Amino acid sequence: MASQKENSNPAVVTGKSFTAVAINTAAKAGEWIKSKLGSYGQLSLKTSAQDLVTEVDKGSEKMIRNLISTHFPHHTFLGEESVGQTEEEKQEAIARASEAEYVWVVDPVDGTTNFVHGFPFFSVSIALAHKGEIIVGVVYDPSRDELFVAEKGKGAYVHGNKMKVSRESELAQCLIASGFPVDQQKTLPPNMRGLQALAPQVRNIRTSGSAALHMAYVAAGRLSGFYELGLNAWDTAAGAILIQEAGGKVTDTLGNPYRLSTRHTLASNGIVHSSLLEVIKQADAQG
Repeated sequence: MASQKENSNPAVVTGKSFTAVAINTAAKAGEWIKSKLGSYGQLSLKTSAQDLVTEVDKGSEKMIRNLISTHFPHHTFLGEESVGQTEEEKQEAIARASEAEYVWVVDPVDGTTNFVHGFPFFSVSIALAHKGEIIVGVVYDPSRDELFVAEKGKGAYVHGNKMKVSRESELAQCLIASGFPVDQQKTLPPNMRGLQALAPQVRNIRTSGSAALHMAYVAAGRLSGFYELGLNAWDTAAGAILIQEAGGKVTDTLGNPYRLSTRHTLASNGIVHSSLLEVIKQADAQG
């Protein structure tokens, strides 16, 4: 049992730093993924032609799970490739994980389609939640060797430098990111309505294919906001704490606080959050 002194720091248990383990694990997995770029073997489809998985995704998740379990064998693990493919299975897994004392929430390759095509915008996303609250988040971009890291109450950092969200106060000044949901029947149409409504009001929109990196870029002040429907905890958990610790805001598209169960995600520098919410609402694009 951990001592009272050890428990006083939510990022340390039995003398081991959660954050250090997350950083080391993400870096090792990221370097291995990079070594496989252009040489993956089997490409499979999950729920649609836009929802891809390779043996690199599965190998990365296995590596991450093994490294984490070496340090924290009793913690729960929630990885994208280890849950079922139906929406019901995914949401049941997330609901169970939300009740765990400690759960690691992992996307082993966020941006698989980019990886498959050799487009260098993909990442490893690792978060740790304690009783449903995210306390550590790491997003690692192996192509640029950029490590984004946040610990609850201690700020967010990239290249060892503290991150702060951007200061744009008007939508016309904002560079926003989004994505194209893989569910073409339910979530893609409203997501497109949202983009159509946002496009004439913001400076521009980027859709680069990795929600975790988009959210890390919001935290770093490179983007003013991010909006996408139909995401899951492994896509957004690490990014959420990065943004919050950098002074930004993350909610669902109704404005409710972010939780592991949040599917429809809106993140921003906080200043333009209400404006983004209103545009999405008026466009009937909340999902």
